[in-house]
Amino acid sequence: MGRSGKLRSGSAGKLKRWRKGHSSDSNPEGRRFRSAARGRLLAPRSENSNLTVDALKLHNELQSSGPLPSLRDGKETQICMEEDENAETAKTHKSTATFLSGLSDCSNLTFSKVQRLWESNSAAHKEICAVLAAVTEVIRAQGGAESETEYFGALMTTLEAVESPESLAAVAYLLNLVLKRVPGPVLIKKFSDTSKAFMGILSSQACRDSTSALRWMLSCLATLLRRQNLAAWNYPVTMQTFHGLLSFTVHVKPKVRKTAQHGVCSILRGSEFLFGDGAPSHHPAASSTAKFCVQEIEKAGGAKEATTTLHVLSLLRDLLPCLPAPSVKSCCETLLRVMTLSHVLVTACAMKAFHSLFVAQPPASCLPVELNAQIIVALYDYVPNESDLQPLLAWLSVMERAHVHLAKLKWELCWAHLPRLFNAAMNAFLSPHTEVVSAAAQTLKVLLSDCVAPHGAEVGKVSSAAPSGPAAQVYKMFRAVEEGLTYRFHAAWAFVLQVLKAFFEACGQQCHSIMRKCLQSLADLRSSPHFPHTVLLDQALGAAVAVMGPEVVLEAVPLNIDGTEEILDFPRSWLLPVLRDHIRNAPLAFFSSYFLPLAATLRNRATELANEGRDLEAKIYETLQWQIWTLLPAFCSHPSDVVTSFKGLARTLGTAISDHSDLRLIVCQALRRLINKGCQTEAERAEVGRFAKNFLPILFNAYSQESSTAASPVHRRSVLDTIRAYLTVTESEMVRTFLEKANEKLTNKDNSDFTRLSILDLIITMAPYADQAFLNVLYSTIQPSLQNKDHRVQKKAYRLLEEVCASDKPACRNFVRSHLEQLQRPSWAPCPVPPPRPKGPDSSASSTLSSSSQRSMRILSLLWCQR
Repeated sequence: MGRSGKLRSGSAGKLKRWRKGHSSDSNPEGRRFRSAARGRLLAPRSENSNLTVDALKLHNELQSSGPLPSLRDGKETQICMEEDENAETAKTHKSTATFLSGLSDCSNLTFSKVQRLWESNSAAHKEICAVLAAVTEVIRAQGGAESETEYFGALMTTLEAVESPESLAAVAYLLNLVLKRVPGPVLIKKFSDTSKAFMGILSSQACRDSTSALRWMLSCLATLLRRQNLAAWNYPVTMQTFHGLLSFTVHVKPKVRKTAQHGVCSILRGSEFLFGDGAPSHHPAASSTAKFCVQEIEKAGGAKEATTTLHVLSLLRDLLPCLPAPSVKSCCETLLRVMTLSHVLVTACAMKAFHSLFVAQPPASCLPVELNAQIIVALYDYVPNESDLQPLLAWLSVMERAHVHLAKLKWELCWAHLPRLFNAAMNAFLSPHTEVVSAAAQTLKVLLSDCVAPHGAEVGKVSSAAPSGPAAQVYKMFRAVEEGLTYRFHAAWAFVLQVLKAFFEACGQQCHSIMRKCLQSLADLRSSPHFPHTVLLDQALGAAVAVMGPEVVLEAVPLNIDGTEEILDFPRSWLLPVLRDHIRNAPLAFFSSYFLPLAATLRNRATELANEGRDLEAKIYETLQWQIWTLLPAFCSHPSDVVTSFKGLARTLGTAISDHSDLRLIVCQALRRLINKGCQTEAERAEVGRFAKNFLPILFNAYSQESSTAASPVHRRSVLDTIRAYLTVTESEMVRTFLEKANEKLTNKDNSDFTRLSILDLIITMAPYADQAFLNVLYSTIQPSLQNKDHRVQKKAYRLLEEVCASDKPACRNFVRSHLEQLQRPSWAPCPVPPPRPKGPDSSASSTLSSSSQRSMRILSLLWCQR
């Protein structure tokens, strides 16, 4: 294959090439086609044209059965022509213009949908357009305003006059559109005549092959019934009309049947009087509808086809939630009877009907508590086999929604039924189908979150010593799930662990005494070799740690680490990361009493081993004690005993910051989390702030150290963030004392550059908390630094001003107002810097000027906001 754009040899000379710059010019040599077009355009017209009146009549006759011509701008098109020599002016046939004149400019928005059918090739659509155009012309001829009521009257008159099925379907379609907008009083007043006309057409069209007219008539009848008021349903004619519509819900043709079922549902669930003041709890026709459904199912009996039964069950699936309680009971009894036929489709449709009933969460007037419980008990007679995929999935879904609804009505009764369902669901875990096991696990998790968890606090502490009442039910449920850890369920262990996690989250705080054995079993499984579900097991134990607390979990599953081990395998060391990631709302006292002594023991053991030259063992113990210290930030997240326990921990934390650089990051993180998340009350903030006089000097010294570890950017940033957090709980008088000492050290000439810059960072951090008097002193101190040639000092001086100007503290705002003119004066702007060297724009002087200018502009913008 040749390269793109390359010509074959010898063809270059045959091509015509443009001169350079003339590729967009027209080609004056090749104009053959242009000349031909120009000749046809300018040629004189022939006087003898073939466009005659007869030809146009023939054309109009042919077009009357073809597609409708499109109209532009709503204007009627008229074709004028002249005949031959004896010609007299004649206009074309006006059939097309007359046909569309009432359609294109119809002012009623109800029929905007019809106007989209102008150019359709469907004969039914053309008929709809023709009927609408004719009715519109009649209304206009009588001087009408084209309202919905006028269209309703005209269409009803047309309905009695038309004979062809196509025209009848078109009129019915237009009536279906307009009935939704006709005022309710008009439909109520004309109900008798209108319903009589509709029923007559339904009876005549019931056995026809074409269903269009029948379907639109059923929709019109449903709309008419839905618009009636409550008083109209007391008349026998209304109920007779409704039963006429109801009889079509078991029609043999699917489209007709679906239209009738949709109409019945819209009447029983969407009638206008059901949403007004004083609305009844149920539609007056609901009971008769339920009776009709029961009779149709009993009439069908145990027929092999069961077609009618399936049709009625499809209707009941939508109607059950809006029936009164007696009707719901009779329908449910009928559903349970037909499920005994062992017909797969009938059973599936009955399950769908039960599911729709419980999902709708009907009120007690529709589904009483006792009936809900009776349905649950009855459904246990229809539990499918574990190997039946679809029936078992449907059964689990129905039972889940039934218990959730029962829990909302009466949770004590629901809890009494839950143990049996837990046992049945655990049996489903033995199914060979993964879909069934997953559905069973999801069912149990939903039951725990929606039925058990909301009422767990009302049960109180559950113990294994002869529990009774709701506690006994919880005990039975947990024993059923705990059995899933046996080898019989090993194929479904992944799902069992998910259910256990949900159980711990739902009621682990009240039921931890009955869960200790389960925690031990989980720990044994975690330590077994090649266990495939370690992640899920860690999540389950983590949920137990978060809900029960680390103390309860460690009592059941101890770490088994004390520093005297001869074999350093530490089989429970995996528990430390689990504790670190899941500890919530735990007491600080437990960390002080359990983990701090253990960490000290391990550190001492590591030191002894290092002195003996056993570096590998020493490193292992150092790692373990470091992992124990990593638990501290988790304990500081919403602890429950800050006021009583922080004072016993503060001294140890201060020592760790000052003496152990490897623990500095962890302790600083813990202090920040304690201040930001743990101090929720004023008493807790006051207790932590009471130790500011101890922690802040330690943090200042750690930030100012020049050792290799302490001077690392990560450590310094962490310490500075901790100082900034601790200042939020420190008294202003103490902050002023620290600022005065820092200001004195800043003016000391003997300090190194590192120390001076560190002190400036500390002053920048503390400046927003200073009073106005000291801000004046501080401003006079840093004024020379604003023009310092050392860009590091100059940058920090600007940073200090920026912090003060941006602060919303009253002292800072007063300082800015009192020094506004001085701060806006250009005398403190960056001093001129010698021009950059010729080597380029990357010189330090130019970058200093640029950064200083940017900072000064930022400060000026803040000052403008202060104004």
